Amino acid sequence: MKSTSVVKRTIILAGRKTSVSQEDAFWDAMKEIARSRAMTLSDLVAAIDADRHHTNLSSAIRLFVLSYYRDRASK
Repeated sequence: MKSTSVVKRTIILAGRKTSVSQEDAFWDAMKEIARSRAMTLSDLVAAIDADRHHTNLSSAIRLFVLSYYRDRASK
């Protein structure tokens, strides 16, 4: 398996800038999910942020992406 680098990007949440570190594959998946829901990436991350429970935002994003694709695979 090819090693991927972690990329830090700035996202606007509730009018404030925050940095999120994710591998490129997760950023690509997030963009795909946002497009499929007719949302901006910032809006999708804000929704994930609002729904997370006691975990950091980067982990919440990874868990969201995993859950999204698991749900699609089971249909």
